[in-house]
Amino acid sequence: MTTYEDIIQFWKNKNIKNSADLDATVNGQAITLAYHSTKIEEPQVTFNDTREIFEHGRVISYSGDIKSLFALQNAKRAWEIFLDSFENKLRIDEELVKKFHYILTTGTYDERRFLHGERPGEYKKGDYVTGLHEVGALPEDVKDEMDELLEDMKDIPEEKALKAAAFFHAKFENIHPFADGNGRCGRLLMNYFLACHNHPVITIHEEDRKAYMEAMEAWDERQELDPLITFLKSQTIKTWSGRVEKRSK
Repeated sequence: MTTYEDIIQFWKNKNIKNSADLDATVNGQAITLAYHSTKIEEPQVTFNDTREIFEHGRVISYSGDIKSLFALQNAKRAWEIFLDSFENKLRIDEELVKKFHYILTTGTYDERRFLHGERPGEYKKGDYVTGLHEVGALPEDVKDEMDELLEDMKDIPEEKALKAAAFFHAKFENIHPFADGNGRCGRLLMNYFLACHNHPVITIHEEDRKAYMEAMEAWDERQELDPLITFLKSQTIKTWSGRVEKRSK
């Protein structure tokens, strides 16, 4: 049975140095990652549509809504920027956070948010429900809270990458810095941080959404991080065990 430690060793053995190495190692997982992350928030998307977008840049006979199509096209573009940023060893800062968000959400904001002045790639101007009891940080506090979070993420050693990534994701979603698309943006940024710290990227599978939300709520309600760390380890195994086991045969 493949363990979390087996997968970490598998990843480190790849000796990933640049975006070409990363893309080759992730391979088809980029499609799976984009599909599951998008489907958590856009239930109409299908794996086939996601694969068509990633492999051919278009979908034939698409019958879903236009917002979901934009979300898939954006996910492909975001992965390209992910690789480019990795190649250039860009640190996660406000500029990169807003860039990822802009790419992921362009064309997907609903009319209500747009009429209230909300824009992709800009911190929110109003309050929006984020969970059972939360609306996130007040709009006027978002920048300060994000600056503090980004400062906390500097100079993290590789051996603490997963714990730091879990903290970043939980805190990012708790702040809820944007009017929409926080989940997709937060998951992409978490994976970018992991990749930059020599840790395998993690697909959070949409069928495990309930366990994911419960782990996130443990932080929101009690500032408990261990449930999310445990969940992310299980998703790392689910993401990579097939590849590791196939390679060992």
